Amino acid sequence: MKVIGLAGWSGAGKTTLLTRAIPQFARQGLRVSVIKHAHHAFDVDVPGKDSWRHREAGAAEVLVSSSKRWALMHELRGDAEPRLPELLAKMSRVDLVVVEGFKREPHRKIEVYRAANGKPLMFPDDPGIVGIAADTAVETALPTAHLDDIEAVTSMMLKSAISLEDVLAKCEAEG
Repeated sequence: MKVIGLAGWSGAGKTTLLTRAIPQFARQGLRVSVIKHAHHAFDVDVPGKDSWRHREAGAAEVLVSSSKRWALMHELRGDAEPRLPELLAKMSRVDLVVVEGFKREPHRKIEVYRAANGKPLMFPDDPGIVGIAADTAVETALPTAHLDDIEAVTSMMLKSAISLEDVLAKCEAEG
């Protein structure tokens, strides 16, 4: 299992890029999973439904299962937010895990950059950034691709991805 991240400022187009990249990976016969970081309270459950009521009542975890899918919700209830290695350990084995967000973690990342955001590039200050997908030319020795060139972006992501074991070791070393 290999891991690569997509990092960038809010509004840069990480999710849009990823929703375009996943079908490209699938056409190559790759199984892909995603870990997405959310910066705010979010809910994957519908208020009033049974699983929501179980969580609201104080359950630490609620697993919902059907013939189509299953989902496990874990309430932190004041505990620290888990770091990337802990979350990666929970993932089923696939060919590639794409980590969206978690820009402060030391894993390898492709920076997603949109000039209209008016934000600075992150790569000069983040040694984990190993490539850039942008809507404008970027002066760098790092590999680059245009945001709309999905084949080039997915190729860069695959070439830059490293094994789960290497990611875990890197995260542990940087603590």
